[in-house]
Amino acid sequence: MNNIYLDSAATTQIRQEVIDRMAEVMSVYGNPSSTHTFGRTAKSLIENARKTVAKYLNVAAKEIIFTSGGTEADNLILNSAVRDLKVERIITSKIEHKAVLQCVTQLQDCFDVEIEFVKLDEKGNIDLLHLEELLKDSDKKTLVSLMHVNNEVGNMLDIEKTGNLCKQYNALFHSDTVQSIGHFNLDLNELPVDFAAVSAHKFHGPKGVGFAYVKSNSGLRSLIFGGGQERGVRAGTESVHNIVGLEEAIKLTYDNLEEEKQHTSALKKHFIEQLQSELPGIKFNGECANFEKSTYTLVNVCLPISEEEATMLLFQLDLKGIACSKGSACQSGSDQGSHVLAEFLSEEDLKKPSIRFSFSRYNTKEELDYVVDVLKEFIQVNA
Repeated sequence: MNNIYLDSAATTQIRQEVIDRMAEVMSVYGNPSSTHTFGRTAKSLIENARKTVAKYLNVAAKEIIFTSGGTEADNLILNSAVRDLKVERIITSKIEHKAVLQCVTQLQDCFDVEIEFVKLDEKGNIDLLHLEELLKDSDKKTLVSLMHVNNEVGNMLDIEKTGNLCKQYNALFHSDTVQSIGHFNLDLNELPVDFAAVSAHKFHGPKGVGFAYVKSNSGLRSLIFGGGQERGVRAGTESVHNIVGLEEAIKLTYDNLEEEKQHTSALKKHFIEQLQSELPGIKFNGECANFEKSTYTLVNVCLPISEEEATMLLFQLDLKGIACSKGSACQSGSDQGSHVLAEFLSEEDLKKPSIRFSFSRYNTKEELDYVVDVLKEFIQVNA
């Protein structure tokens, strides 16, 4: 078998319907900020997309701010929270996406913001009791930034309980939902979340577009200055075809969610069973083998061979036509290990290779069986 794509946590295959819809609107070339017919036509496409996104998340259209993706949305929220909302203290975890971790480090350096890290258990779960202790511990204006679904091991945060804790102690709550919007039904109007970040290419949409959910009357202001686009919260001429592509992707995703979730969950279950059966000694990192505590879209495994024996593993998998990931795609090209796994794996397991396989509607059980066979052969040769 050739060209088996198992890296959907990095980016998903764009749907053909999305490509077709984007191609349709690329002929709409007016600037959305222009008041003539060409501009108004482009503007109406953006506003219709905003309404569509808002409908699926049960929020007001004005609470959706289109961005270039999840990283920009995270940076917009965190920077403005400190600069404009006068947040003095940020509580986060050491297993967040680098879009959050590097941003809060910059805020600490530039604005002397106090940064607190909530503890993790042995599986990499957020310790909510410790979070409550931290929230009780200070009267400073606080923002909590914790991702809903971890992009490397798939652990799921109890987002409702976390948000309620924040509300109880008058803290703002920001969640990076890049790995969950498009995979779970989230009612952001009912959930106690003030801010969220989303990226279209994680649910079969185009790259280079996403949005920030910003609760009404939050006071958040622009990170990028210029024109008054996106209600003054995000300057710059909007990418109309990308925004319409995001709209099409989110419609198709949620209209087919239960069927596709069932398909992908069955793939993950089958893969776990085959790995356990054929590869004795394999370990599952974090909660990825627990369907109650992790997303159905990925598995992160620690293989029973040494790091030296596995030096060429990803290269060999690629030669066999298998695309997967050693860690977050945002760390590709780096020789550093996973900052996520480093926080809770044992020293012994950190020396062994860990690989993330992530699935989508386009994968099959036959593909996964092939992957298991390739891994089994590699381990037997290098054991």
